[in-house]
Amino acid sequence: MTTLLQVLEKLRHEKKDNEFRWTPEGFTAGRGKNYQPEDLRIIRTFRFEGESNPDDSSILYVIEANDGLVGYTIDTYGAASSHDDEEGYDNFIRKIPVENRDDQLIFEL
Repeated sequence: MTTLLQVLEKLRHEKKDNEFRWTPEGFTAGRGKNYQPEDLRIIRTFRFEGESNPDDSSILYVIEANDGLVGYTIDTYGAASSHDDEEGYDNFIRKIPVENRDDQLIFEL
């Protein structure tokens, strides 16, 4: 079974570990630019379930921006959810087109 830490380490190794963070202006990856859903594509999704506690569940989305930047965002759900504006984040992530391209990231963990 692949863990969240294994996927994050693989992204770091491939230099695709830019974290897209939610702001009221859209996603930002700390480079002074805000991205809107039409600027992004979800290219891979990983779902993780807590081993002993269902509140430890999360989804990692690997995202590619139209300028070529690849990174991720993590959506936790249950008691561990940490989004200050959950409704805004959820609505935003639902608007991003999904491509799920296995050729983009090969994970043989």
